[in-house]
Amino acid sequence: MRVSPPASELTPLQQRVAREIVSLVRRESRKAGDHLREVELAERIGTSRSPVQVALRHLAAHGVVQQDVNRGYFMVRDAKDWGPVSADLDSTPDDPLYLAIVEARRTGALPQEVSEAELMRRFGVVRGTLRKVLARISEEGWVEQNVGQGWTFMAMIDTPDAYEESYLFRQAIEPTGMMSPSFRIDPPGLAELRREQQRIVDGGYRTMTAIELFEANSRFHETLAHWSGNRFIEQAVRRVNQQRRLVEYHQASQRKPRQTQAQEHLQILDALAAHDVLQAASLMRAHLEGARRAKVHPKS
Repeated sequence: MRVSPPASELTPLQQRVAREIVSLVRRESRKAGDHLREVELAERIGTSRSPVQVALRHLAAHGVVQQDVNRGYFMVRDAKDWGPVSADLDSTPDDPLYLAIVEARRTGALPQEVSEAELMRRFGVVRGTLRKVLARISEEGWVEQNVGQGWTFMAMIDTPDAYEESYLFRQAIEPTGMMSPSFRIDPPGLAELRREQQRIVDGGYRTMTAIELFEANSRFHETLAHWSGNRFIEQAVRRVNQQRRLVEYHQASQRKPRQTQAQEHLQILDALAAHDVLQAASLMRAHLEGARRAKVHPKS
């Protein structure tokens, strides 16, 4: 009997790449026999070939892909049968130090400003390990290095007020991005978004993991922000989604609302396909308002 290696044996980057490959395979409903080309995967995920190769070897150990020495990796199971490996990857903890800092900030155990020496003592790590995690957190936008010494943590989306502020901010920038003169639709990208959202509506909201549902939602909003042609809007939407990940990524999600969200996403995509940007922007504003009310005022 095949014994699959735990995903915890992978580095955080390799785990992310493996999750991205599984998510891509599942949302495109790929079939057994399909070729998973390393170069294509690296380009679509936005990484080098090295972590892709490690991730594919991990998936081969799970029995969902097989390596042909001369031609690369091929799927041996249809995407619909990749549920167990997806669940395994989604249940694997992130970098323990990263998660410990997230939790300490969420509970208020860490002050807004802190020195590296304090962090090293608190978490029992050496400076090199700490700085790697702080560099990641800085890239995600919720900590900044002080000009002198130490680090300053930014506000997190972890209270009703913070959620409300984040949705009001998104209502201000996402429809504006769609109305921008530089807004340009990528037809193949629109078709891919439509397939993914339709899959959720058609039952994926029941079978996809919580992380896959969250990432599908993020991909929709970040793609439209990218089409705005405005680098500041795109960066802002990515930063807000990253903030949401900190408190939502590993939490169980209610599934029925995900179907409703996907239906609203499809309405926005239909308006864009019809070149009715004004209607699409109006639908986006209403979509975010509905999400704000559901998140912040669920009983109103």
